[in-house]
Amino acid sequence: MCLVGCLAFFFPRLALFLVWFFNGGYLSRAIQPWYWLLLGFFFMPTTVLAFAYASNSLGTPGDVPPLGWLLIAIAVFIDLGLTGSNQRHWRNRRDRDH
Repeated sequence: MCLVGCLAFFFPRLALFLVWFFNGGYLSRAIQPWYWLLLGFFFMPTTVLAFAYASNSLGTPGDVPPLGWLLIAIAVFIDLGLTGSNQRHWRNRRDRDH
């Protein structure tokens, strides 16, 4: 589990795939409609991992404690920061090439 946590920090989509592949019930208990998992895989993988961890491993299963919401908020900022830095990189590259 610690290895998956380290992978999640650097490669969140790979970690999300590994959690799904080896223990799909862990994700399905936290997020019911399968399409939310699919959307989360492409757009906010760190947030999906944080929500699954908060929902399954902190407190009672299915209930997200305040610490879990804090972890989810941090994951949202990480996902938004990764997306924003990628867009900034491509914008700077485009401006430099023209």
